[in-house]
Amino acid sequence: MTMLEKIKEAIREENYLYTQHARAEMVLEDFGEIRDEEVCQAILGGKIIENYPEDLPYPSCLIYGRTFQERPLHIVCAYAEVEKKVIIVTVYEPDPEHWINLERRKK
Repeated sequence: MTMLEKIKEAIREENYLYTQHARAEMVLEDFGEIRDEEVCQAILGGKIIENYPEDLPYPSCLIYGRTFQERPLHIVCAYAEVEKKVIIVTVYEPDPEHWINLERRKK
């Protein structure tokens, strides 16, 4: 099972938590507050666009996905293998000024 599949399974099973940083970013998002259900929708329909295998204490990745209303979101998730739990590190709506097709960082 890939990391993305494990993350999606944990989200479906509601086995995830948010860092304080993620919660603050969701409330203070420049493009409007991000709701929990939007995060789940974006992850379940999303794809990994960057991997951070060396992150500690758990490897993490950047997921790009869209909500049911087509709102684009980036979600950094870490996956705790033993607990089979997702840690949502941060969430934001990507700024097109900094991303190519919202999937690749502009240099």
